[in-house]
Amino acid sequence: MEKSLIQVLLDKGHDWLGIEVSEDMFPFQPTRKDVRGDLTLMVFPVAKALKCSPVTAANALGEHLQREVDFIEAFEVMQGFLNLIFSKDYWLSSLQALAAQPNYGFAEPDSKALVMVEYASPNTNKPLHLGHLRNIFLGYAVAELKKAHGHSVIKTQVINDRGIHICKSMLAWQRFSPIQANGERETPANSGMKGDKLVGKYYVEFEKHLQEEVKEVLMRWNQGDFSTTSASAQQKYLAFSQAKEGKEEKAQAAIDDKIKELAKSETEILREAQEMLVRWEGRDPETYLLWSTMNGWVYQGFDITYQRMGVDFDALYYESDTFLLGKDQVMEGLARGVFFQKPDASIWIDLTAEGLDEKLVLRSDGTAVYMTQDIGTAIERFKDYPSLSSIVYTVGNEQDYHFKVLFLILQKLGYSWAQNCHHLSYGMVDLPTGKMKSREGTVVDADDLMQEVVDAATAMTQERGQISELNEQERNALYEIIGMGGLKYFLLKVDPKKRMLFNPEESIDLNGNTGPFIQYTHARINSLLRKAGHQSLKHPWAIEAAEINLIKAMCTFPEVISEAADQYSPAVLANYLYELTKAYNSFYQQCPILNETNPALREARLVISKQVADILRRGLLILGISAPERM
Repeated sequence: MEKSLIQVLLDKGHDWLGIEVSEDMFPFQPTRKDVRGDLTLMVFPVAKALKCSPVTAANALGEHLQREVDFIEAFEVMQGFLNLIFSKDYWLSSLQALAAQPNYGFAEPDSKALVMVEYASPNTNKPLHLGHLRNIFLGYAVAELKKAHGHSVIKTQVINDRGIHICKSMLAWQRFSPIQANGERETPANSGMKGDKLVGKYYVEFEKHLQEEVKEVLMRWNQGDFSTTSASAQQKYLAFSQAKEGKEEKAQAAIDDKIKELAKSETEILREAQEMLVRWEGRDPETYLLWSTMNGWVYQGFDITYQRMGVDFDALYYESDTFLLGKDQVMEGLARGVFFQKPDASIWIDLTAEGLDEKLVLRSDGTAVYMTQDIGTAIERFKDYPSLSSIVYTVGNEQDYHFKVLFLILQKLGYSWAQNCHHLSYGMVDLPTGKMKSREGTVVDADDLMQEVVDAATAMTQERGQISELNEQERNALYEIIGMGGLKYFLLKVDPKKRMLFNPEESIDLNGNTGPFIQYTHARINSLLRKAGHQSLKHPWAIEAAEINLIKAMCTFPEVISEAADQYSPAVLANYLYELTKAYNSFYQQCPILNETNPALREARLVISKQVADILRRGLLILGISAPERM
């Protein structure tokens, strides 16, 4: 609509106004809801060029447009704004056009560049939690948005299956898992515990014993006993202790935190975990077997969770594979002067010229850090998919700095595609009780949370008592759809950049900006259409102001998908669906449909209802949410 009007203005503007015109002279915007009009033109640029008042310029443009453009029925001028009013025939033809398109709002499949979207990317030392849910639902929805916008899309995850974190769980399992009567240690098979939860249990166990050893180290240091402490650690401790003198309480607390971190490095249990990592990277057979066994338990657990989430992946990458490529790149970059080596043999990159700092890319013992493996993973992906245009990394905003560094390193290594990589940075999810801490085990487990919201949806639906015609299997499926829909929508309706507070009870409410509210409206429309029966639609459709308001809302659906995809924000789509749902419910209450005596108006209202339901269904599907036919 805007494009066609701009073209008219470019074609006719010189003749109408007697000045040279350009596209930037005609900034259109949606008309405010509190005034009459369908599209607004800000006329200040034209008024400036004409050297006249904005009102004079607006009236001149309005008269020309009303005369030359068939669908402009009238116009109103408000100071420097020209509000254009479209004819009823225009909106009727718009309704007919969108009703004739089965995939209205969606771009031609695979008509845009290939994009890879990474999400999930869990560590194999603990089960998935609430924070992972926001990550996974966000990444999946962005991938589906890109698809709806016409992109070819590859959904992927990189599984963090190596590193000190998994060695911590492995060591704790070796040390602390109980031995059964038959001589076996605890496993998912003999304990009945889901594999990812079992491994996560020992990650917490490691942390518990680590803290105990830290207390012992600090106690010895406070007593002046450094007999088991390395010389470098003793020197740092004494420097920290001296630095505390005369400092205020806050500064002393910060130094105490540094001392605790130093004490960790002097614990036996952490040293053993680090030695295990070195053995793993050296492919020690016993260590490697334990690693593959425990990771296998975790993968089985993750698969169960992903299935319930309703998400999928097209390609999997394992850091145990890609970190080696990353190490090779670091050594090549060192030879070329991209990186530099410190006296302890660790390898770094200096990014101070870019306003950042020095960044470690390989430890002094030769083991890789996260940056090393991320370098390798990115390069591997572009080798696997030569036509790939960009990678979207769905990772929390605490890693903003990491991705700035990663993209800079890749560019310095000569990979120009790194400029197209995008960090989909999102805010953390808080609980009423505060921030989650996985090391202490104080997290909201993803499996438990999904079951909680489904149980709440079950109780809520049973209380309403409107599903008596469904059998038990259909009812259970409906409870799952409502509960999971509420959970996903609640996590997606907030702008990804914002930190959010999760409220399970609010997520399944049938009123307000919730998934079940939109699902219920979809089910209500389908009930209406079933009662209406087969529609021949023989009469020419008729519409009034109420219908036009809904048609206008539906006409913005393609723009919403485009905006949400470009901004990597499912929240844009989620809140559009909520506003469309509210608009339809208001229409439903004010306008008779089945009881409408004017057949042309009745048929138009049924067509509008069907199109609203279709947009709600397909919009929810992009968000990974099912829209039930009955509810």
